[in-house]
Amino acid sequence: MLNSSCIILFVKSPERGKVKSRLASAIGEDKALDIYRAFIHDITGTLKKGNHPITIAFYPEDSEEAVVKWLGRDFEYLTQKGKDLGERMENAFAHSFSRYQRVVLIGSDIPDLTSAVMDEAFSALEKKDAVIGPASDGGYYLIGFRKDSFLPDIFHEIVWGADSVYRETLKIFEKAGHRIHILPEWKDVDTLDDLRSLFMRNRNSGFGDSLTMSSCRAVFHD
Repeated sequence: MLNSSCIILFVKSPERGKVKSRLASAIGEDKALDIYRAFIHDITGTLKKGNHPITIAFYPEDSEEAVVKWLGRDFEYLTQKGKDLGERMENAFAHSFSRYQRVVLIGSDIPDLTSAVMDEAFSALEKKDAVIGPASDGGYYLIGFRKDSFLPDIFHEIVWGADSVYRETLKIFEKAGHRIHILPEWKDVDTLDDLRSLFMRNRNSGFGDSLTMSSCRAVFHD
């Protein structure tokens, strides 16, 4: 019998010059790497508060040893395989549906994502075919399906990184007749302005004591 659910977190190996490239161009590669590590620390901390197994889908393919050493043995690990982001996400879902009935995938640019949003995503999949979380830049930060409603087409013929990703994905869902639940819009963090926005909106929030916020203070000399 399949287990009920799992979360897939897409990460990159924490290598200087290989993560947060747009942010690194503004604050330097060392600080960008510190920020990235903090993001993953805080995201995994939030995810661990739930009852869902967590799969770390890592990239590049030869980085498993480094990623496991970094994040530890509390997670399952999966290689991201595919020629682009869409194919890597499709393959990660296909692999996970061999074991789980409901799967939600998130990225690593949303360190302040809350447990409440994750709970809403899984609750939605009890009645809906899919769930999606729109990002403020026109993409999405979360996508999820039930095993019996998985729609690989949403990963095909999409221009990844464009501000039309979310809009085009909704069109594919609509064409397929899928019933979807839309989560609150979230601000992902790619640029210095994004990081500053994250810092300012969380200064007096429960996220204020996070490792991400500590790393932000080092950047903004607060």
